[in-house]
Amino acid sequence: MTTIKTLCFVIAALSSYAALIYRLFQVRRSWRDTAYRALVITLLLQCLTFTMGAFAMGSDRFLGVGNLAILVMHLSAVAFCVSAQIILLHWASATEESGRRARYWLIIGVALDALLTALFFIADGPGRPAEDFNTGSGRPLILIYLLVFMVSQAVPCVTILRQCVPYARMAGKTSLGQALRMLSVAAVILFLYCLARVVNVVTAAGGLDIGGWTLAASVFSALGIVTLSLALTISSWWPSASKLLEWVRGYRSYRALYPLWRDLYESSPDIVLEPPGAAVSDLNYRLHRRVIEIRDGWRELRPYIDRTTGGDGQASPKGSEESRQAFAEAAQIRQALHAKRTGTIPDDNADTGDFEDRDTDNFTAEVVWLTKVASAYRRLTKAR
Repeated sequence: MTTIKTLCFVIAALSSYAALIYRLFQVRRSWRDTAYRALVITLLLQCLTFTMGAFAMGSDRFLGVGNLAILVMHLSAVAFCVSAQIILLHWASATEESGRRARYWLIIGVALDALLTALFFIADGPGRPAEDFNTGSGRPLILIYLLVFMVSQAVPCVTILRQCVPYARMAGKTSLGQALRMLSVAAVILFLYCLARVVNVVTAAGGLDIGGWTLAASVFSALGIVTLSLALTISSWWPSASKLLEWVRGYRSYRALYPLWRDLYESSPDIVLEPPGAAVSDLNYRLHRRVIEIRDGWRELRPYIDRTTGGDGQASPKGSEESRQAFAEAAQIRQALHAKRTGTIPDDNADTGDFEDRDTDNFTAEVVWLTKVASAYRRLTKAR
């Protein structure tokens, strides 16, 4: 169990340091921003909290004082929660009201740290076994110390969650909205950590042994801090991540359209503006060209599309109306390609009008629709 707890502290510490270092790269252009300074302070306190936690798992003494690492960890955790609350206030608004509420949280944080310090030394914290600060061991002052600490962690989780949810809806799909949603998730996970810690303390005080379930608190803590670290940095890396995800989606669509495009190109080589190539350095341009060329190749097949049949004789699969339509049009394309290769022109063909395709109102919808048609076409080809 000790190894797993230590590993959880190390994971939380590493994620905190990674977030801090990432944010420090922006110090030259952002230091005058109050929200940025509050963010850096929060990450510093977060790093200190879990560094002390990892240290406490390996040593009972810090600077020659017993269990001092545990006290420093708890004090910095309180300051870290208060600082995170202040960050949220700055994100929400920069009004005088947010400044007043920030000072209110600072006063609460100082008072809680003073209370925890007093309880620690009154309860002879330096002389107690380190395990007492995990279980309380039934000693009233240690129990009060631990419960005060857990309340100091749980209350900010609740207030952060209550504030994040409405503001996240207002922010929409912006980087701030994503940060607030991720911060909400982190608040929920860290609240579960608080509950798990309270359960550990209460069951130990009552003489109950819950075995390996005591590790739940450490797991929730590490998972919550990793999520929080991502939330506190997402506004910087989300735009780049969004572009990467958009590129990946575009590349997948580009590849998915290839079998349909290839057969249309072989049937009508003149639809291609440039010689085919494997490079995807200008993916957006190539994806546009592939969509246009598929549409042009589809139009070239109009004289060979038989209006009297539903495709190549295969039953349409079960599913949504959109899936059935994609299958029907893929089957028509396949039949028309065969008719063109054999020189068979149906009596009732589609040459007198436009081909029957889904009416899409933007390029993204067009890509999604053609990808479905291409997928159906690929299944039809493999079935033959």
